[in-house]
Formats: sequence, C-alpha cells, structure tokens
Amino acid sequence: MTIYAHITGWGMSLPDKILTNDEMATFVDTNDKWIRERTGIESRRIASDEDTTASLGAEAALKALEMANLNPHDVDLVIVSTSSPEHIFPSTASLVQDRIGAINAGAFDLLAACTGFIYALNLATQNIRSGSIQNAVVIGSETLSRLIDWTDRTTCILFGDGAGAFVLQANETPGGVISSILRSDGSGGDLLSVPAGGSKLPASMDTIQAGKHFVQMNGREVFRFATRVMARASQEAMEKADWNVDDVSLIIPHQANLRIIDAAARGLKLPLDRFAINVQKYGNTSTASIPLATIEAFEEGRLQPNDKIIMVGFGAGLTWGAVAAIWSGPLPTEKPVNFTAQRLLAAIRSRILRLYRRIEGFIWGRGKSA
Repeated sequence: MTIYAHITGWGMSLPDKILTNDEMATFVDTNDKWIRERTGIESRRIASDEDTTASLGAEAALKALEMANLNPHDVDLVIVSTSSPEHIFPSTASLVQDRIGAINAGAFDLLAACTGFIYALNLATQNIRSGSIQNAVVIGSETLSRLIDWTDRTTCILFGDGAGAFVLQANETPGGVISSILRSDGSGGDLLSVPAGGSKLPASMDTIQAGKHFVQMNGREVFRFATRVMARASQEAMEKADWNVDDVSLIIPHQANLRIIDAAARGLKLPLDRFAINVQKYGNTSTASIPLATIEAFEEGRLQPNDKIIMVGFGAGLTWGAVAAIWSGPLPTEKPVNFTAQRLLAAIRSRILRLYRRIEGFIWGRGKSA
C-alpha cells in the first residue's frame, strides 16, 4: 500500500505594519522607482515588538490546522524552517509546538535559508510516506527585519516579515507531494550570510561594531546563481514526477526579486501569468515566501483540487530545490474541531507546566549545588 502526503490545510500570519518604498526613502538613500525597477518590490511587512518568529509561525500553523480541521493533539511533527530563529536553542519549532498545543508532536528547526520550506516539505513528506507519522505541520516563519542593517540600501529594501504554514496528512489517494529536488553548494556560502552570532564568531564588541550580525550579500553573484538554478530545479522536479511543463497549472517561486522570477519564466519558456507572484506586496520573506504566495494564489482562485504545481526556491548556503505537488485540500473529517477552545487549552497547559516546574524547583531546591 502506497501512502501519499497531501497538503490539507494552509494558513498565513503577517505583521500589521506596512513599510512602503516611499517611507523607506525617508531614512535611506533610495527611492520608489529605483527599488521597483531592480526588485519589483513596492512594500513589505515589518514585525512589531510583540511579533516574534514563534508567534507568527504559531498563528499561521493554527490557521492551517483549522483549515484541515485537525486537532493539534493529532499532530506528529512540527518543522519550522526559518532564517531568523528566536534562539540557537531552544528551537523555534518547540516554542510553536507549545503555543499550538501539539502535545504529541516532535519539533525541530530547519535552517536552509530561503530554500528551507522546500527542504521541510520534503522531510515531512518522507516521514509520512515511510509510515512513521500521519500528520505534520510545516512552517516558514521570519522576522528578518531584525537582522537587517537599515542603513544598507542593498539589503534593507529587500526583506520583510511573515509566516506561512501547511498541514500535511497521510492518505492512500494518489496526490500531494509527488517529487522533490534538494541541492546545495557550500562553496558559495560567503555570498549571502549573517557572519557572526554562531560558534565561529560569537557575539563580541568587535563583531557588533563591524555589523557582522546583519545580513551581508553579494547581490550580483546571488542574482546570477538564482537565475541559473530556478528553471533547472523546476525542470528536474517535473522530470522526477514524470510531468512535462504543459501539465503544470502554476509555478510558485521563492519571492526574492521579480527579475529573477522573470528569468525563470524565460528559462522554462512560460509566460509570467503561469507564476504566482506577490513579491511586490511583501518583499523577500525568505522561508515564508513560498507558502504565502501559494495561499494567496488559492485565495485568488488560481489553485483548484488536482492542479499540478511546482514550488521552487533558492537561498543562502548556497541551497536550492523544488517540489512537484498535486493540490489537494482538506480531507473528510467526522466532526469540527473547536479551535477557540484549543487555543485556550494550549495557553492554560503551557502556564500550568511552567508553574509546576517552579514549584518543583522550589521543593527540590533547584539551583543548589549537588
């Protein structure tokens, strides 16, 4: 019996604050025309002090679970792909798992930069198809605005914040994620990076003063790399699925730059109207960009059940990859899940567990020497 991993739910979460190109021009040497001509970006969302990578990711995940009508208790795995995790550890995924009440789920972060959502979809799919799990939540969530040097116009114009999530579920009906291509080339690791903050360059006065905790990018080299791999990865995923380009209803690319998407369209000999594009609204949201573009395409009526789609991305690492999938939709369920109650129960459970640990620590003298 063959098991397939179907995309049965989806959700997104965006910060309220919108930063337009004209607003950006008031504090950095740029203008709306310059940004639009080079990137296609018109605005981006910026996280508030209350927004975090985990809070945005959890909200997107809960919306996806509600769409799928899947109780968080039935989730087996939570994967958060992110380029802006809240901490080195604990994982942002564990924080999300707690917030959504997925009490039976394992959780981990996946760092493959802007290709991370593609990598995470593949990992969740393989876990489902192997029979080891039934239900997974895959999230791309970012607060990249906190890793940006807002005086550097080559990077600050590009990035935005937000989160998107998919629910993947096991089902015997053919469909869902059909094939995937994952690639990496570490020889280009220095082309797009946040140099400090890890074990090689831990935070110090020198790294802070040198701006090494901000995103640094060789824009020309990254552009050349992206234009080479986007069409090629899409074609490889199609070939692996035994599809040709005419079978594909929609291509959903990483939303980094409109010129890169245009180059991918030329490489595939397709018109731009066969691509989902929302980079103009949100900028480059890294791991969140593919789920955000997919969800908006669905909301616009561009995705129907059984449509064949390609999701393709590239990013730091260097990494790139693509997924071929058949669009599914929610599976039949017996009764609706009360998500208002689930949100409340998750918050109460988390507080009780934290209180329990404090009491336990007091009783057993936590913090005393052994």
